[in-house]
Amino acid sequence: MADRRLQVFQAVAKQSSFTKAAETLFMTQPAVTFQIKQLEEHFNTRLFDRGHGKISLTPAGEVVLDYADRILSLSGELDTRINELTGEIQGLLLIGASMTIAEFMLPRVLGEFKVAYPGVKARLTVANSETIEHGVAAHSLDIGLIEAPSHLPSLSTEECCEDELQVVCAPGHPLAKLKAVTPKQLLQHPYISREPGSGTREVTDSYFRDAGFAPDDLTSVMELGSPDAIKGVVETGLGFAIMSKVIVAKEKQLGVLVAVPLTPKLTRTLSLVYPKEKFRSRLVSKFVEFSKAKLKSAGKG
Repeated sequence: MADRRLQVFQAVAKQSSFTKAAETLFMTQPAVTFQIKQLEEHFNTRLFDRGHGKISLTPAGEVVLDYADRILSLSGELDTRINELTGEIQGLLLIGASMTIAEFMLPRVLGEFKVAYPGVKARLTVANSETIEHGVAAHSLDIGLIEAPSHLPSLSTEECCEDELQVVCAPGHPLAKLKAVTPKQLLQHPYISREPGSGTREVTDSYFRDAGFAPDDLTSVMELGSPDAIKGVVETGLGFAIMSKVIVAKEKQLGVLVAVPLTPKLTRTLSLVYPKEKFRSRLVSKFVEFSKAKLKSAGKG
């Protein structure tokens, strides 16, 4: 119901970047620029100062942002309140999830949620954890499931379940013969890692620092943005990766990959993130409750 131009303006203002706003809104940058131009023409004034590769709000932009925050919040609340007058949980649910969660954990949760609440239409966006949390902060997503706690103060974080990460390699790799592997033992082997911004990358980098050395000390030969791509490269025997044990369950059964536990054990907490607001729809609240229960159960299994 709210003006799309205000939604785009709010995202650009929060991100201080047309490029980052386009990413969080899942739009092209020219489309974002066009929406801002239209809004500036509507008010007959500039809303952003542009220069030296940076943008900042003009005094008029500050006023528009204040009203945009209130208008968009009330608009979303109005839509939800009217929908809930029927007493049913229904409507569009915009979910964002990091790749590991979206590809290997969430499909069953979404299917079971749809069976329980047939009036709900879920729309899933898949990206790395950093992009998802910025999408939630920009209100282009209702809720996000990410592989690390959020770093954004505007978001609430709820721990969802535990996930163990293990060393993954080809059966013929030297590490495949070990029952467990220490961080220092990994220094002498080629490493295939996730890209910066990935929750998995953040957790593994922190793990190596805790072990007493910098992530750059590893022999990183490749950075990839997809779990499937990493598995494909690791299968060739080029090097090892560190991945959720959930991801490689099928490959382990087929005998094309081996998963070796780390010592000390490496676990991470998967998190649900959503905006810190007084009002939260019954739909979002119900999905938070439902997905936490299902994912926690799956993690124990």
